[in-house]
Amino acid sequence: MLNALGLLKQRRFLPLFTTQFLGAFNDNLFKTSMVLFATYAVFNDPKMEANFNALATGLGILPFFLLSALAGQLADSHDKARIIRIVKTVEIGIMLLGATGLMVARAGHPSLGIGLMLGAVLCLGVHSTFFGPIKYAILPQHLAPGDVLGGTGLVEAGTYLAILLGTVTAGWIPIEGAAASVLIVAVIGWFSGRQVPPAPREGPPLKLDYNPFTASWRLISATLHIPRLFLAIIAISFFWTIGAVLIIVFPPLVKNVLTADERVASFVIAVFSVGVAIGSVVINSMLRGRISAKFSPASVIAMGGFVVLFSFLARNWTPAPPGQFYDWAGFIRQPGAIPVLATLLAIAITGGMFVVPLYAFLTTTVERDQTARTVAANNVVNSGAMTIGSILVIGITALGVTPENMLFLVAAMCLVSAWLAQKLHLACDDDANGCLPGLHH
Repeated sequence: MLNALGLLKQRRFLPLFTTQFLGAFNDNLFKTSMVLFATYAVFNDPKMEANFNALATGLGILPFFLLSALAGQLADSHDKARIIRIVKTVEIGIMLLGATGLMVARAGHPSLGIGLMLGAVLCLGVHSTFFGPIKYAILPQHLAPGDVLGGTGLVEAGTYLAILLGTVTAGWIPIEGAAASVLIVAVIGWFSGRQVPPAPREGPPLKLDYNPFTASWRLISATLHIPRLFLAIIAISFFWTIGAVLIIVFPPLVKNVLTADERVASFVIAVFSVGVAIGSVVINSMLRGRISAKFSPASVIAMGGFVVLFSFLARNWTPAPPGQFYDWAGFIRQPGAIPVLATLLAIAITGGMFVVPLYAFLTTTVERDQTARTVAANNVVNSGAMTIGSILVIGITALGVTPENMLFLVAAMCLVSAWLAQKLHLACDDDANGCLPGLHH
């Protein structure tokens, strides 16, 4: 097997990796800029801040629920590289809409500006819905079976490093800089997308079903009858529901509990991204290219433990004087700062170790002409679970539950994820072929 990092030298992988990296960077630069602006410059109420973040999250994942089935059909019935080029062209228009929203809000028209920005978030959800199945489904088509796990890990690691850079950048540049940057990066991503090698349809032609509900139902029912695939998708859905809750909770928690400014908020989210990237690489080394859920239960149990620890650290935090926020220097001088950041990093590392092997199941359990639809089925279920998570946050926040207490819900969900991962691992043990890549049922 090629060393996973060696794939970055290959034209069959590097353009896809670069395109995904730039897309994730741009998506998070825009969304984080919007959330930080709304949290620190528009709203002055913890409930409103949490509700806005939940609304933005919900709008971003709604297209996954409605359009993933169509996206999977298109990816499995057309050249995936051509779809990438179309998607990256559309991204330029979306970022133009988002950049306009940022500038309008900055000019003193927050209601109109936030409306435009939320519209861009919805469109970015559509963009990601059609790109999402391809970034995983194209890997078995371009890579040898023994390189699929390594390629999946690199895509995940690159994604979270891009999230890191986009998130940190959003906290340090002015709104004007963010508006200009998202347009520039979208154009660079368009050029990168044009370098992805062709990935034509491999199976028979498909008759497309444009009804989002019947298509989604058929897609899921055609996928979830395979036990290990069903368990992998459900476990991934729980993970991303956990992720949705954490991302919604973090900005208000940093502002109102850790009493730190937007630069610290962006850095906290960035630490989470770094950790998932580290976990993605570590688990690939531990599994030595073998697709297995062996370490997933222990990983997500450890993640839940670190979440509980993070909640206790937040409770014991010394807040800034009333009406003030810690800047980066003031934050890092606090006695609890290093434990808070280290615990957050540990949450993310164990999360990455949990989820990356599960994505490899999606692309190696079925035949190559079905991989995009399998990833799309995963996206439908994921988006439904994340929507429920967003609604839960709104409801629990309305009941007066604080962000540090909401973390206990996250810890409980980690236990459910561990149970699902253990069932998946046992299902592979019961399979005479194990979970080796390239061996399908």
